[in-house]
Amino acid sequence: MQIMKNENKICFKKLTSESVELGILLAIVGGFLDAYTFVGRGGVFANAQTGNVVLMGIEAATGEWGKAVLHAVPVLAFVVGVIVAEMIKKPSMHMFIQDAERAVLILEIAVLFIVGLIPYTSPNIIVTVAISFVSAVQVSSFRKLVGSTYNTTMITGNLRSAIHEIYTAVTKKDRESALQAVRFSTINLSFLAGAISGGLLTSFIGAKAVWIAAIVLICSVIFFSADEHKSKNTDIGITGV
Repeated sequence: MQIMKNENKICFKKLTSESVELGILLAIVGGFLDAYTFVGRGGVFANAQTGNVVLMGIEAATGEWGKAVLHAVPVLAFVVGVIVAEMIKKPSMHMFIQDAERAVLILEIAVLFIVGLIPYTSPNIIVTVAISFVSAVQVSSFRKLVGSTYNTTMITGNLRSAIHEIYTAVTKKDRESALQAVRFSTINLSFLAGAISGGLLTSFIGAKAVWIAAIVLICSVIFFSADEHKSKNTDIGITGV
């Protein structure tokens, strides 16, 4: 009976972490943060590290070592974020952190709240590093969308997956591919919606606009809590059988 309870909890957590509903919320945050850093924090995309690596290479090639180092810092922050996310998921951490996914969301919320307190007069690198860290933690912790690999902080891979599924659905009359195409397209549109709202709100509100992203993440935590409540109710039903 206890084994059935544990398996049931794991099943619910997996369904939640891979759900389209959670993916929508996280994609909104991903788009929002990119727009936030671009509009209000120096015209950079802190979520994707490709640009930082390219700019670091260009600056190094032209002998601008100081600028190259500045572009390297967010990349290092991303590396640290990935390591932190993996550490949170380790079995040895279960004694302290029972729900890794929810812990990651709470960590993101805390960092974004602090970012909102940093004025525009502060060096943009501070915010860029913080957002890069948040991006790494999120992308390392939520990598599946109903069983398929996806990304909540950039859409290049999601766009490719959406087009692939559409092609497969049309050419092979595959219903599951059609469903996945809708799912990936929904994530891409959510990212776009986040970017639009992020750009507009940052222009009007300023530095504290990032708290809107934190509020969306709070909604994600509530989503996990609702799932946990559902899991407990199911356990009660199993116990009564």
